[in-house]
Amino acid sequence: MENRLPTIGEKITDFDLDIYQSEQFKKIKLSDYHGKWLVLFFYPADFTFVCPTELEELANNYPTFQQINTEILSISTDTTFVHKAWHDHSSAIKKINYPMVADPTGQLCREFGVYIETEGLARRGTFIIDPDGILQAFEIHANNIGRSATELIRKIQAAQFVRENNGEACPASWKPGNKTLTPGIDLVGKI
Repeated sequence: MENRLPTIGEKITDFDLDIYQSEQFKKIKLSDYHGKWLVLFFYPADFTFVCPTELEELANNYPTFQQINTEILSISTDTTFVHKAWHDHSSAIKKINYPMVADPTGQLCREFGVYIETEGLARRGTFIIDPDGILQAFEIHANNIGRSATELIRKIQAAQFVRENNGEACPASWKPGNKTLTPGIDLVGKI
């Protein structure tokens, strides 16, 4: 199967998923989150080193994500059983309340271009999807570089602002309340 990168502005493919959440195994679809912002947060594997630092940081910031109408789905090629075992044995992972997606076949990882065929693992990929199921932003890191929940929140807030304020643009390091830009000929060469 081809390992392609998705396209910004493209509607994502719906998937049936197995998750571990709130001490339960559940089945969901990506389309269940229609109307919310959605972050697909791919990581290499449970019981590793950088991954629990990222997932714990997401857990610590989960109330903020919820306040900005955003759901987090953490995704690895581990099974739901492994997610439960990790949740039961790690103080960092025990904090997680968001869904932990199992992708043991790598199908979802391949769809988003983060599957490492030779290892059967995912790269660190973060995908921001708007309430209509349209991909608005993504980044992929080497597996030894951890991500920032604070920066992810800032990017979602910028994407939300742009969506709500058609024609406006957010400059570098923009945060809510900061000045935005209205692209046009008047700005050419003046920034």
